[in-house]
Amino acid sequence: MISFKQLRYFDAVARHKHFGRAADHCAVTQPALSMQLQELERELKLQLVERRRNGIQLTEDGREIARRAQRILADLRDLRDYAHQRAGRLTGTLHFGVIPSIAPYILPRFLPLLRDAFPELDVHIRETQTRQLTAELVEGSLDLMLAALPVDHADIETIRLFDDRFLLALPASRELHGRVQATPDLLKDDRLLLLEEGHCLRDQALTFCNLRRIENIDTFGASSLSTLVQMVANGLGLTLLPEICVDVEARYGALKLMRFADPEPHRVLGLAWRSSSPRKRDFVEFGRMIVEARPALPPETGTI
Repeated sequence: MISFKQLRYFDAVARHKHFGRAADHCAVTQPALSMQLQELERELKLQLVERRRNGIQLTEDGREIARRAQRILADLRDLRDYAHQRAGRLTGTLHFGVIPSIAPYILPRFLPLLRDAFPELDVHIRETQTRQLTAELVEGSLDLMLAALPVDHADIETIRLFDDRFLLALPASRELHGRVQATPDLLKDDRLLLLEEGHCLRDQALTFCNLRRIENIDTFGASSLSTLVQMVANGLGLTLLPEICVDVEARYGALKLMRFADPEPHRVLGLAWRSSSPRKRDFVEFGRMIVEARPALPPETGTI
């Protein structure tokens, strides 16, 4: 009979592609993990992995069994969560994913609220790009993620939290000649600095400002808003900053920030979880606390 332990160990092997790292992840010895995997292969009468000197490779059958095992393990976690939910308590472990253009600006305010509301909850934070978080959410290694919407997947449910408007960031030394609001045309006269490929904030900025064909877009391989802010402060170009980051990134006065003329470009921030999760009530409460933790907004009009 196939056991939960066998599926969990095989799932770790499939993820890490290495017996030693998989054993460390599962907090067992490598021989114990290998034995359970061999028993799983005997039970299924299938070879799941090809054992090589430098690691392992999943067979075609192994890839299919890994996909099914991920779903089974996710369903088992949802079953456990359902029992906790029925007991009226939110305890245990929560794997929470956040994209990099949100995490530094929301988490410092949000996590203390979460700790006070759910002191017995063990939260594990995962910060990476939306595409990776979505894959991990669907396969069950994440329970919840905070990202820019939409997150389109048949197995995912979302809730909208709030709009996060974009501001135009310029060097503090830049003369504005009486201009009080930015327009997309202003960006065509300068180098636009954006995050590297793969960050949804980059694509949103290009889409909202209709900048797909501008030649002077430069990413520099930047992976953080802090890096872009330093580039702008030192006269290397302009960038778009989400409103939630202003309190942190513009605190040293090295920038001028301008609001865009209506309609202001923005992104929609929200939470996403598997539709099968029984924790929806708790996730909605998470959302309420995230809105409460939203940084204070800068002035409504003109140059900031």
